[in-house]
Amino acid sequence: MATVTLTKDNFNELVSDGATVLIDFWAAWCGPCRMFAPTFEAASEAHPDAVFAKVDTEDQRELAGYFQIQSIPTLMVIRDRVVVYRSAGVLPASALEEIVTKVAALDMEEVKASASAEPDAEADA
Repeated sequence: MATVTLTKDNFNELVSDGATVLIDFWAAWCGPCRMFAPTFEAASEAHPDAVFAKVDTEDQRELAGYFQIQSIPTLMVIRDRVVVYRSAGVLPASALEEIVTKVAALDMEEVKASASAEPDAEADA
């Protein structure tokens, strides 16, 4: 599956329950972003079960601001509407493949339970 353009208007539709969405935050003027683009596109073709989306940070400032994107490229992975990975910088194809594999193997019930327990843990400290 080819990459799709992610905007504030189609965000909720693309990031649905059960979906794994890899998001590349980028800009046309960014050299490292242009270097990462073919790697991201190739991964999208290799993993049709996941959504590979691109956010142009110049065009989608509100979305970039919401996710507090400060460096580009930034890769973010959302699964079951939970951000499970975030990293700035160019990734080699092997690292991107490892991330896709690890995210697919996550026990999301455990992830969600852990996320909901964190505020209580802080309150107990």
